[in-house]
Amino acid sequence: MSDLSKRRLKMWIRLLGVTRMAESHLREHLRLGHATTLPRFDVMAALWRRREGVTMSELSRMLLVSNGNATTVVDRLEKDGFVRRQPSVVDRRTVFVSLTPEGLAEFEGLAAGHEAEVDKIFAGVSEAELDQVTEILKRMGGAK
Repeated sequence: MSDLSKRRLKMWIRLLGVTRMAESHLREHLRLGHATTLPRFDVMAALWRRREGVTMSELSRMLLVSNGNATTVVDRLEKDGFVRRQPSVVDRRTVFVSLTPEGLAEFEGLAAGHEAEVDKIFAGVSEAELDQVTEILKRMGGAK
């Protein structure tokens, strides 16, 4: 292995460590501060982005989880009045899931707290460093 390849491996390990630290912190913030979970937050975020609703299969693909995992979270959110299921008028086997007005309000409150918590986690990163890291990550991911 070349020195450069070893350095890239170390960078990958650091990147994973930062990701795991931030995710762990956010899980605790949601659990303790809002009595909710990261999977619930993720489902609500996906539905917030697609206000018209999505099928369960689309939701699973968006979240990169199994249909079963998505269904379990949606079941609980529906029970709490935050999401609704509506059968398709074209195909009765297809069900669309969307946020209710209560779910929309709940998510927007959670999202504001989530953003503030992410801001705290990365408060030590200057604006110039943020721009640099963002540009590097875009290049690494092939994004434009």
